[in-house]
Amino acid sequence: MALAPQFDDAFRIRLRELLMWRRDVRRFRRDPLPEGTIERLIDIACLAPSVGLSQPWRFVLVETPERRDAIACNFAECNAAALAAQAPERAAHYARLKLAGLDDAPCHLAVFADPATQQGHGIGRLTMPEMIEYSVVASIHTLWLAARAEGIGMGWVSMFEPEALRELLRLPPGSRPIAILCLGHVASFYARPMLEEQDWAHRCDLHTVVAECWGDAPAADLQPPGQS
Repeated sequence: MALAPQFDDAFRIRLRELLMWRRDVRRFRRDPLPEGTIERLIDIACLAPSVGLSQPWRFVLVETPERRDAIACNFAECNAAALAAQAPERAAHYARLKLAGLDDAPCHLAVFADPATQQGHGIGRLTMPEMIEYSVVASIHTLWLAARAEGIGMGWVSMFEPEALRELLRLPPGSRPIAILCLGHVASFYARPMLEEQDWAHRCDLHTVVAECWGDAPAADLQPPGQS
C-alpha cells in the first residue's frame, strides 16, 4: 500500500490562499489555452468525490461558432427574463453586472450529469438521487481550483434554459445540464468576488452559517444562510 503524503503548515497556508483567490471570472483574454490544458484540467476534475464512486460528470467541449452563438443567445434570453424579475430598486444595478464571459473566453465547456450511469451500482442514491448532481458540482469546483492554480480563469454560467441546451448539444435523454464553464487567461483576477466589488452581495460570516440546530437557535441571534 502506498504511503499517504503528509501536508505541512506551508502547504495548508497555500491551500487556503488558493481557496480565497478562486474567482468567478467574467473577463478573459481571447488567446487560446495551450494544447492539452483542458484535458489535463478535466483529468484533475475527475478526482472529485462522487456518491458511490458513480463519477456521473460528463464534459462537452463547445467549439463551433454556431453552438457558441446559440448558447450566448440562450443566456441573453434568460438574463433578460432575470432582469425583468428584479425589484425596481435593484433592476438598474442588475443591468450593470457582467454575468458571463461567453463572448471572449477561448474555451466553453458544458458539464452535465448522467443519472443513468451504472458506475457505482447505485450506492448512496436511493434516498437522495440528487447526489448525482451534487457530485458533478464537486467536480466543477475541483476543476475551478486546478485552473486557478495554473493562473487560468474560470466562470460558471448557470443562466440558460436546460432543455434548449440539451437539444443544442445533443445530450443523452435524461441527462441534466449543470453548467457552462468559460475558461481562459485573464489580465488580472478580482481582489474580491466580483459581486462584492460591485456591491451586489457580500459573504456571510461563520455566525450566519453555523448552528447546532436551527430550531434551538435564538431567532434574534442566528438566521439560516442567506437570510441575514
